[in-house]
Amino acid sequence: MEDVSDPPFRAVCKDKGADLMYTEFISSEGLIRDAIKSRQKLDIFEAERPIGIQIFGGDEDAMTLSARIVEATGPDLVDINYGCPVKKVVCKGAGAGILKDVPKMISLTKAVVNAVKIPVTVKTRLGWDEQTKNIEEVAERLQDIGIQALSIHGRTRTQMYKGEADWSLIAKVKNNPRIHIPIFGNGDIDSPEKALEYKNRYGVDGIMIGRAAIGYPWIFNEIKHFVKTGEHLAPPEIEERVAVCRKHLMFATQWKGEKLGILEMRPHYANYLRGLPGVKEYRHQLVHLNTVADIESVFEEVIKKYSRETALS
Repeated sequence: MEDVSDPPFRAVCKDKGADLMYTEFISSEGLIRDAIKSRQKLDIFEAERPIGIQIFGGDEDAMTLSARIVEATGPDLVDINYGCPVKKVVCKGAGAGILKDVPKMISLTKAVVNAVKIPVTVKTRLGWDEQTKNIEEVAERLQDIGIQALSIHGRTRTQMYKGEADWSLIAKVKNNPRIHIPIFGNGDIDSPEKALEYKNRYGVDGIMIGRAAIGYPWIFNEIKHFVKTGEHLAPPEIEERVAVCRKHLMFATQWKGEKLGILEMRPHYANYLRGLPGVKEYRHQLVHLNTVADIESVFEEVIKKYSRETALS
């Protein structure tokens, strides 16, 4: 979720029912070097709470110091990312790269736990590959050195995001009588039906959603409503879709300035407008415009066109 789960994205997710959110992951070494991009990722807002700041790295001293920097900004918890499979992260022994060295994972985590007073949580995967699915051992050892919750993505590092996530091992962790911390499952949840099915089948304490919320933050309230009532909420009308997209854009430009906010918003339009017939023309305009006023004009055209087509149909 790098370059996705920034404050503007989190704001619309919070509005639509997300209970706990995390920042984009932040390089521990970047924080220590005072890198501007890393520092900006520390921005959190009161309306987001509870909010966790997520860090990654493979050096114990750097992770310890960065955890203290994070704590000073006032989040509700600090999360360690041991799940990112991207090569540039893994090759530094960070993210999922540390799955090759469980003792180092444990010592690094213990150092972070001891360095801060706020809760420390961990996000990780089942293991490095099919031959090293050691999440059951890892979960016990992480719990024993003081983490307060564990989120597990149901794939190995070598799988990246391919194939179907395997939640059976997540269930084994949750059902382990030694485990008393909350266990959250992650991977492939993209509908209310699947969320309820997986929660009931695997017994997890909660579900973490990432990619399915991009351009569709309504998924959080849709899941909650379905779990509570067994019924579906009506999908958002075009006016609602554009309103949320507009809020996302406005926050982005206020937070980073008009030029950068518009640039970083461009990848989101395709997701907010997904499924609309003939919308390609409008998407093309949106990703090439450079002022909020021009983008607003396209938004109005989209509302007029698709509201009219809905009424006619």
